[in-house]
Amino acid sequence: MSLLQRWFGGAPEVDEARWVVVDVETTGLDVTRDRLLAIAAIAVRFTPQPVIDLHDSFEVVLRQDAAAGEPAAIDRDNILLHGIGVGEQRAGVDPAVALADFERYVARSPLLGFHAEFDRAMIGRASRAVLGRVAPNPWLDLEPVAAVVRRDVRARSLDEWMAVFGITCLRRHQAAADTLATAELLLALWPAVQRECGPTPRFADLRKLADSRRWMGPH
Repeated sequence: MSLLQRWFGGAPEVDEARWVVVDVETTGLDVTRDRLLAIAAIAVRFTPQPVIDLHDSFEVVLRQDAAAGEPAAIDRDNILLHGIGVGEQRAGVDPAVALADFERYVARSPLLGFHAEFDRAMIGRASRAVLGRVAPNPWLDLEPVAAVVRRDVRARSLDEWMAVFGITCLRRHQAAADTLATAELLLALWPAVQRECGPTPRFADLRKLADSRRWMGPH
C-alpha cells in the first residue's frame, strides 16, 4: 500500500498477476450465527493468460471448541455435506492462527469465489472476532460475471455452470474441490471476458462486469 493510501485509507494495490479463488465450509448458511469451519484457496496466475497453480494452494480446518458445560450443536446433515466430522473440528487449527495464516497466504491478491459474498462475510466476521481486523483485499463474485459474459446461458448454480463447460469435481461441497472447480470456471469464461474487456482484463474490469449484472434484469 502506498503512503497516500495509508494516510487517506484508499483501496490497496492488488497483485494482478495472482488472483486467489476462495471457498469456505460452515456450520450452516446463517452469516450472523453459524461458524466458519474451514477455508480453502487456490491461486490463478496470469502469464499473461490465466493458469491454475496447483502448487499454490491453502487449506485449513478451524478448531471448534464447545462452550464449557454446553454440548456442541451438531448438524449431522451438514457434516455429511462437507465431510468435516466432530473429531476433525475439535482437532483443527486455532482460529487466530488459521486466519492469520490465510491473510499471509493471500497477501495482496484479489479474492474471488462463486456466490462469494457468503465466503467474504463468514471470513470477515471470524477475522473481526479473533483478529480484530478484516483484510482489505477486494472480492469478486464470479456468478454475475458469468451471467454477463455468457448471456446465452441460463445457468445459475455452480453445478449448472460446470455442466455447461464439462467441468468435473471430485467432491462437491468440499472447499478445496470447489475452489478448483471455480478456478476452472474462471478459465472457461476467460475468452468471453476478453471479448467484453479486451485482451488483458484486470480485476477491476471483472468487478465492473459483476456490478453491471444488477441492471440486466432477470437472467
